[in-house]
Amino acid sequence: MPNEIMRLNLNCTLLTLCALPMLSGCASDQALRGALGERDGLIRRLRSENAVLQQEVLHLSGDRAGLQSELSELQAVLRTSEAVAAVPAVFDLPLPAANDLAEHGIEVERRGEGIAYLVPSAVSFGPGSAELTERGQEALRALAHRMTQDSPRGAEISVEGHTDSDPIQRSGFASNRELSLARALTVHGFLVAQGGLPDERFVVLGYGPHRPVEPNTDAAGKARNRRVEVVVQALQK
Repeated sequence: MPNEIMRLNLNCTLLTLCALPMLSGCASDQALRGALGERDGLIRRLRSENAVLQQEVLHLSGDRAGLQSELSELQAVLRTSEAVAAVPAVFDLPLPAANDLAEHGIEVERRGEGIAYLVPSAVSFGPGSAELTERGQEALRALAHRMTQDSPRGAEISVEGHTDSDPIQRSGFASNRELSLARALTVHGFLVAQGGLPDERFVVLGYGPHRPVEPNTDAAGKARNRRVEVVVQALQK
């Protein structure tokens, strides 16, 4: 009997020793499965967070493109505004209330937003000449006085010479354009030197026969075309 008990105890011990590795292996597998489960959960969470971040990146890229487009539009508007601001605004000049220039043969008319004073060459110059006659000097003194009174300080003045279409013969000038420019320069010089008008406000041009106001078909039309125009455009700086 004791021997049987001893054998039974030995068998139990052996069974217990054999079972220990199996129990230890089960515990290790459970721990491994737990660790793998945590890893898989972490991977799924990171993938989800990565997808959210990718959406945010796409959203921010769209916002950036939209902001760049708005910036480009604003810059274009700013450039347009600066260009417009850089151009002086032109405003209407009133015609002289009393045309005291008519007695000197000078006509006054509206020219766009400005005023044009038409000085006939018959009044101011001899045939084919760019030298002022005495009557021309008197006319330009009256014109300078009128312009001093009526022209704003920031006005721009262009002196434009014109001729008829008859070819140059004995004047000494190579062409009608040269004659028209010489007469315009003479008028400009007189208005500055004798009239006291500031030289920096002037532009001097010679058109020759290319801008007639009447057909060059008769003496009256040709006389109207031989002229110097003083055009005043008021500029608001």
